[in-house]
Amino acid sequence: MASIFSKIVAGDIPCYKIAEDDKFLAFLDILPLQKGHVLVIPKTEIDYIFDIEDDLLAEMMVFSKKVAKKIKAAFPCERIGVAVIGLEVPHAHIHLIPINKMDDMNFSNPKMNLTQEELAAIAAKINS
Repeated sequence: MASIFSKIVAGDIPCYKIAEDDKFLAFLDILPLQKGHVLVIPKTEIDYIFDIEDDLLAEMMVFSKKVAKKIKAAFPCERIGVAVIGLEVPHAHIHLIPINKMDDMNFSNPKMNLTQEELAAIAAKINS
């Protein structure tokens, strides 16, 4: 059965797209820890990040770096935090999160509940 992320790649579920190429897709997390929280996924459904072939994983990190620079330009912060948890969706993904302190990236914190308009504005800001 296809993961929710594979359904996003296929266009069956909409997303707030930040970047895309033939191998990867970056889109807003709809329940973010911080404004500008983006997920980067390979378009091929692979459950565990360390099951990704070495060359593709390296390309995924370079793609993530480009996305991180876009996020940092839109949401000035100390760093763009990078996390790989991999338990919530069976499709490898990287979290890119604007942070100013360690607690900004605490996945135990309550998630933000943003409107579709707020999410669209965040995506537009990152993509401008």
